[in-house]
Amino acid sequence: MMYPTYRDRYLPALTRAEIDSLPAKETTPVILPVGAVEQHGPHLPVGVDALIGQARLDYALPRLPKELPLWVAPAIQIGKSNEHTGFPGTLAISRTVLRRQLLAIAGQIREWGFRCLLILNTHGGNKQVINYTIREIGDSLGMEVRKLQPSSNLEIDPQEAAYGFHAGAIETNIMLEILDGRRVDLSHATCEFPAWIDGEGLLRPESAPAIYSWVTSDISNSGVMGNARAASPEAGKAWFEAETESLVTAIQAACTAFQEAALS
Repeated sequence: MMYPTYRDRYLPALTRAEIDSLPAKETTPVILPVGAVEQHGPHLPVGVDALIGQARLDYALPRLPKELPLWVAPAIQIGKSNEHTGFPGTLAISRTVLRRQLLAIAGQIREWGFRCLLILNTHGGNKQVINYTIREIGDSLGMEVRKLQPSSNLEIDPQEAAYGFHAGAIETNIMLEILDGRRVDLSHATCEFPAWIDGEGLLRPESAPAIYSWVTSDISNSGVMGNARAASPEAGKAWFEAETESLVTAIQAACTAFQEAALS
């Protein structure tokens, strides 16, 4: 196992005695990254979602005050990606397995003495499972659990904002930044949307009055849903910087909220 760059905050880098002697574990949050490995069209590596979670922490954690109590657990790197099966490169676990992983990790972190958990999810297919499992963790384990949801106020094309939800401009931008252009083949970037915001019809795969269940092969020939051709290194740097700052703010706010809850 290679330690990430934030090894000073990485729980697996500690000995059991060091973990046992950590102070104020009841109010010190542990971040659990949850990602995915799945096809991302012909131009991106399959580990996009797992890599983005790792990179966000690599960039954000050094910007936090060193005295801020915070730890990071090993990531769940394979998620609920069954919507992408049928394309090479997808690894998927079921919603049941993901739920059990979340519960097991939370339970064992609790046994170590921690009571506060922050989940950093970077894959849309995990969202619903995480949402209902968070409630279960709180109810069954008595832990405080929150989601970290970094965002950006940068302008984006309305069509991309509505239907660019996989391997499109945003993910391609970010991967250009965090991989410094390596393993991103813009010569194979494509533009494919499952619907158009100015088109007729109320039934859509996402962002509509009525939506339907889908798998990627139903709504995309390339595996892309968005305009990957619109990506650029310059846009990637701007997007990732904005999201990093947002993540820093979200972590600090969560740490403050846990401390205040403990005092109330």
